[in-house]
Parts: sequence; C-alpha cells; structure tokens
Amino acid sequence: MNLFQFLIRIHFSNHYLARNRTCLISALVICLLCFITEVRADSHYEIVTYRGVNQKVLSVNSLRSIFSMHLKTWPDGTKIRVFVLPDEDQLHQSVAKEKLNVFPYQLRSAWDRIVYSGTGQAPNKVNSVEEMRAMVASTPGAIGYLWRANIDENVNVLEIK
Repeated sequence: MNLFQFLIRIHFSNHYLARNRTCLISALVICLLCFITEVRADSHYEIVTYRGVNQKVLSVNSLRSIFSMHLKTWPDGTKIRVFVLPDEDQLHQSVAKEKLNVFPYQLRSAWDRIVYSGTGQAPNKVNSVEEMRAMVASTPGAIGYLWRANIDENVNVLEIK
C-alpha cells in the first residue's frame, strides 16, 4: 500500500465517521423527542367527578384519602363512589404515581387490607377509559380519572391543590 492509498483510506474513514456521527446524533435527538412527547402525553389527564358533585377543588391529601377509601362522603353527605382502572393500565399508574404519590401496588395493598379486615370496600374497577367515563357520568357521587381527550360535558373536572 502506497502513501496515496493510505491517505485516501484515512480521508474516507474520517468522512465516514463524521457522516455516521451526524446520523447517530440525529437518531438520539429523535429518540429524545419521542420520549419527551410520551412523557407529556402521560400527564394529560384529569380527576373527574359526577356532574352533581359540588366539590370543585380538592387537596392532594383529600384525594389520597378518597382513593385509599378512607374518606367516604362528600361535604354535602353524598356517598363517594370511587372508580379505578386495572393496576397495569398506564393511566391508573400515572394517576397513582403523579397525583397520589403512591405506587399502584400500594393502593392495592391498602384496598385489600380494608376489604379483608371488614372495615370497608375496594373501589369499583372498570376495564376501559370509555367505561370509566360512562360510570362516573351516571353514578351520583362518583370520582375517577380520564385522559383529557376523553373528557366531555357529562363530567366535572376537579382542581387538585
């Protein structure tokens, strides 16, 4: 191999590395943007109630008490009916972690404890967001959660402070 061939190989290698580096950086940026978009999409949900519930603002502690089945009535005396999605549902996991500051398995343990001790009932489980919307909209005193895209005029959105 002569000097000319050696220099061509070095030049080609540098050009190839620079081109691949640009592709690699572009791929990383695209992956990062996809991840950020997914994280933002996860936070687009709201806590919703039956239209007849007069409560418009709720503290995080009250929300936690409701979903742990300790707070059983609204301030006007109406029985609270809690609706939840299955533990493995992405929306349920987001609400548990971000709004209630607990893991879904911790909620399940709390519910199991009150059921097995005979001191209370577990929340009503629904199988889909559509079923959640229908049940909250039609059950007096109901509370649940929905993706913002699934919220309509049949439910109230609670402000959590």
